[in-house]
Amino acid sequence: MRMSGDKTAPNSMKVGNAMANDKRSDGQTVSGTPPELPAALGRTPTLEQYDIRIARDGTWFHNGDPIRRIELAKLFSTVLKRDDDGDYWLVTPVERGKIVVEDAPFVAVEMTVAGSGTDQVLSFRTNLDHWVEAGPEHPIRVAVNPETGEPAPYIEIRSRLEALILRAVFYDMVERSDTRRTETGESEVGLWSNKVFFALGKLPGD
Repeated sequence: MRMSGDKTAPNSMKVGNAMANDKRSDGQTVSGTPPELPAALGRTPTLEQYDIRIARDGTWFHNGDPIRRIELAKLFSTVLKRDDDGDYWLVTPVERGKIVVEDAPFVAVEMTVAGSGTDQVLSFRTNLDHWVEAGPEHPIRVAVNPETGEPAPYIEIRSRLEALILRAVFYDMVERSDTRRTETGESEVGLWSNKVFFALGKLPGD
């Protein structure tokens, strides 16, 4: 997709009716199994290798340069998929190719809160302006680094695609958290959203 004035925009990958140039020149083959494609396509899209990377802070890169136009990153995100092996792919009706994601493809940069108690609803906005409500369809999880003990919170945006929750947003979540006893008698802190309690961590000493 060649955008006027945007030298970082790829120009051979086809997203909708647009064109983008993401094919690598080294001829490297792609391993792994692409996500399932719609049967209605009637043919198998061409397998490509794209030099595209999503950094931990959510910035998209092409050929080592940041994609500065957020509209282009938003467009690519609409065809982003994750397979059973955890690999990330851009999939269109005519092409599919693996990309590199350093952590999660999105970053949750804002949270709003409505209601209270079990009726509370937490809404999150990503760096690409997706809004989702935490709940059964968009669960929150907290992964803990086994070496440092540092928590890394995530919320699922869609179909195995997650957003890393920004540290400032996570601190706000902790400040709003409730404490409850688990079935094993441990104390944990967490938040309600859409009648689901999402644990953020256990209290020390339990």
